[in-house]
Amino acid sequence: MGSLVDAIPGAKHTEIGGLEVDEVPAGLGRVKRVIYPPGWRWSEQMSDITGTSSCRHAHVGFIAQGTMVVRFDDGCEITYTAPGAVIIEPGHDGWVVGDDDVVLIQVDAGPGTVERLGLADLQHTHVET
Repeated sequence: MGSLVDAIPGAKHTEIGGLEVDEVPAGLGRVKRVIYPPGWRWSEQMSDITGTSSCRHAHVGFIAQGTMVVRFDDGCEITYTAPGAVIIEPGHDGWVVGDDDVVLIQVDAGPGTVERLGLADLQHTHVET
């Protein structure tokens, strides 16, 4: 049996901002496994790449390994620890806590994720998961 970080057969593999991303098309969307290494933080690794002060993507999925804190633009913080559901609206920073990789399995529709999943556009709704 493989580990959560082994290569996924048939997946498109990319690396960006210190992340490893494997994705497989699924209808109008995709299933992705994102590996966040220890010490990774969105505002430090991705802000210059995206040209935004916070992440403008929504993330919906399952944290399979590790712990991550997400701070929304309004200051609200949520800690996600495996195993658990993850629902993160656009407008956030996030960072890995501890010495383990965070492994996030997410489903998205690319730029259309917010609309397709009915998530609040650029607003954190303070909904606990």
